[in-house]
Amino acid sequence: MIALLLIVVPLLSGLLSFFVKNERTVRSWALFSSIVTLVVSGLGLTLLNKPANLEFEAQWLGNLGSSFAIKLDGMGQLLCLLTAISFPVILAATWNTSYKKVNSFFGLMLLSQAGLMGVFLAMDALLFYFFWELALIPVYFLCSQWGGERRIQVTFKFFIYTFVGSLLMLIGIIYLYQQTPDHSFSIASFYNLKIPQQSQGWIFWLFFIAFAIKMPVFPFHTWQPDTYDQSPTAVTMVLSGIMVKMGLLGVLRWLLPVVPFAAYNWSISVSTLCIIGIIYASLIAMKQDNLKRLIAYSSIAHIGLMCLAIFANNKISLQGVMIQMFNHGINIIGLWILVEIMERQFGTKKMSDLGGLAQKAPAMAIFFVVIAMANIALPLTNAFVGEFMMFNGVFQSTIYDGSYTLLGSIKLTAKSFGVIYTTFAGLGIILAAVYTLNMIRKVFYGNSNELTNAATDISTNEKLVLSIIVVAIFMVGVFPNPMFELTNNIVDTIIEKTNVAPFLQQH
Repeated sequence: MIALLLIVVPLLSGLLSFFVKNERTVRSWALFSSIVTLVVSGLGLTLLNKPANLEFEAQWLGNLGSSFAIKLDGMGQLLCLLTAISFPVILAATWNTSYKKVNSFFGLMLLSQAGLMGVFLAMDALLFYFFWELALIPVYFLCSQWGGERRIQVTFKFFIYTFVGSLLMLIGIIYLYQQTPDHSFSIASFYNLKIPQQSQGWIFWLFFIAFAIKMPVFPFHTWQPDTYDQSPTAVTMVLSGIMVKMGLLGVLRWLLPVVPFAAYNWSISVSTLCIIGIIYASLIAMKQDNLKRLIAYSSIAHIGLMCLAIFANNKISLQGVMIQMFNHGINIIGLWILVEIMERQFGTKKMSDLGGLAQKAPAMAIFFVVIAMANIALPLTNAFVGEFMMFNGVFQSTIYDGSYTLLGSIKLTAKSFGVIYTTFAGLGIILAAVYTLNMIRKVFYGNSNELTNAATDISTNEKLVLSIIVVAIFMVGVFPNPMFELTNNIVDTIIEKTNVAPFLQQH
């Protein structure tokens, strides 16, 4: 019942929001709905944490072999918790932001939350695809109707990317469905498939491109900076804090266990793309003056590291990815909240227009520095735990197949690739520190100017919301063990399903 309520509550609340005309009422209704969803998620982790409450199955499209099957496994619980925490935080932080057709805005926001919950819970491939689209469609309208001056062309690019990715994934799903002996879309049927090695490669790329666009991973990332920049900040928070996790979850749940040999075979290619993305995005971020675009490129680098760790495919790297999916969401939403506050107060996103804010708004400066330091994985913060485990996992990984000779004499073994990828990914940490500290210096230190002289500090409700984020940062940073326990079983399952030893023996 918990799993079903996580979808039904935001879905029904979102539909009802369209009929509420009073602005304050619909804001309160949306916030109340998101708090109820958070309570439901909390009950699923504590008092009602029993298998019967965490899964639900009903007849849906029986003639096609598809059922409405949802389940809260460890990864699903973590991502549903992130979604449940994020929405009330986002709605409270943007309480004072004005929107035209406010009931439609909040209705679409809640519908996107329902879609996200469904993606994280779906245990049926067709149902997964249905919720994948349900999460994306409201965001498309939110960006196109409430975005910035360039919203139409930016949203069109976003639509084309996501539509092509979704179409490729649908082709892969239909093909796999036809290979199942029982003609079923269930995840168990997909996992039990014995797909020939020669077929796994193209199936891998059908799914991976769809997931890579959503994350996004280089070179499928070009829609992201413009979309983040032009979207309303509340929508940008959903996109960067939660929606990118759809792609990561897709790789972990629907790609690696289904075509393990192809994932093993293409691990070097994908890992190389991730490394290029980390360095490229970090270098571009260093040159940005626009705060939104800087954070957007920073997010590409962080997601690239998570994707790299997934394809390292050992227990420590996968557990690092699980915890980092939650941490990245919390940290990036905190940064977006502060950018929203500054944009609302000063009417600009440019760092060159700001300066000296620490003198005028000390609370804002403290929150920004703490959250920014967490984003670059300072020890004792949440991201340090995840990044340390991911780097450790990549370093130890032996998934990179065979040995290669460069320049006729340099021999690279599986271990060499782990060391090389760890080294280059480590450059991303150094570059992240450079652009983050530079951002803090330009915005908060130095002399104030005509624009920032009239700055006021953040309000009480904004302090409360940011305090929740800071508490989460230090709680996970100091005591991450509950998250390890939550994800331990699902990580073991993924490792078992992605064992390529039988394929290698046949090969």
